[in-house]
Order: sequence, then structure tokens, then C-alpha cells
Amino acid sequence: MNKERDPLTGLVSGGAMHGAIEAAIRDTADGVAMALMDIDRFGEINQEFGAEAGDQVLLTVTALLQQEAEASRGAVAIRVSGDEFALLLPELTLEQAFLRMERLRVLVQGADGQMPGGRTVTITIGVAQYPRDAKNGAELLKAADAALMAAKEQGRNAVGLPPNEEMVMKSCYYAAAAVRKLKALAERVGRKESVLLREALSDLLRKYDTA
Repeated sequence: MNKERDPLTGLVSGGAMHGAIEAAIRDTADGVAMALMDIDRFGEINQEFGAEAGDQVLLTVTALLQQEAEASRGAVAIRVSGDEFALLLPELTLEQAFLRMERLRVLVQGADGQMPGGRTVTITIGVAQYPRDAKNGAELLKAADAALMAAKEQGRNAVGLPPNEEMVMKSCYYAAAAVRKLKALAERVGRKESVLLREALSDLLRKYDTA
């Protein structure tokens, strides 16, 4: 048995994850983005439909994850454990990785026809980038995990960033006046700015990404 490969999905195993992170950092001059993700409420799927159906969900998510990995040179898809996955994306900025993972989130949510009982399955993702958020592989994993926790706090089915990155990322793309308007809108409707941005991006992807 190849201990570096997960037997169900064929992805890099969780036991080989730390080596994969260090190799990606070592071999890439322009930085490495890392996405850490969970399938939302996976335990409920197993309880309602059984372990075989749970495996079907894992394999469907794996196929979409591999599809995303194939779009980036040197990307590495990992099954960390259970329903937790990771994706290493060499030579991507944090902003690029965020947009890619938002696309993956939308694809998983739209794959209900491939899921048991036609159930809608969602994923929550945290994204971080070396060297922007971390000085080494261990810190990169920690930053991605913090981003995942932040996304779960938003209510799941979201892509999160390390807590100190959210405003930095927004300011990279929007004028200061637009950021102020977003903040005011969020306060008025009682929702987080990141949630409003995610909704807007989802609408944009639905409108233009018909592939």
C-alpha cells in the first residue's frame, strides 16, 4: 500500500501533507497559496444516507478538486482526513487563490445532481499564502486553518481569509470610497462585509461562468 496516497480518493494522504507543503515552498520562487476545506455537516450525510453515500460525496468533491488542481501547474490536492481536504497552489497570489476557491465552492454547491438523494452539499474553505501570511510550512497550515475557522464563523459555505487579511484584500481591488460604502451597507443590513462580497461574487460567476 502506498502510504503517500489516500486509498479512497487517490489524493496525497494527510500523512504526506507536511512534506508536500515544504516541497511546494522549496520549489516555488513566487510563493504558494494553500486552501484548507471541510465538507459542511458531512456527519449528517453519513447518518442519513449511510457510509457508501458518504464515500460518493467524498469522491464527487475529489473530482471537482482535481479538476481545479489540473488548472494550475504544480498544484497538489490532498485528503487531510475524513471530510477535510487541502489544495496547494504554487505561484498564485492570495487574491487569485481566493477567486479560484470561490469558483470551487460554487461548483460543489451546484453538483447536487451527483449527490445522494439530490442533496445540496456545500464546502467551507480557508485560504492563506506563503510568504504573505507565513514564514514556513507550519505557519502556512496554521494560517489556512485560521482562515477556515473564520469562514465557519460566517455560517459555512464560504471562503475565508486569515483574520488580518480581509480588509487588505478588499483594498487591493476597490477604491477607498467603495470600501467605505461597503462598510456602511454591511452595518445597515446587519451582515458582514465579507458575506456581501461573497454574494456579489457568486452572482457574477453565475452570470458569466457558463463553462
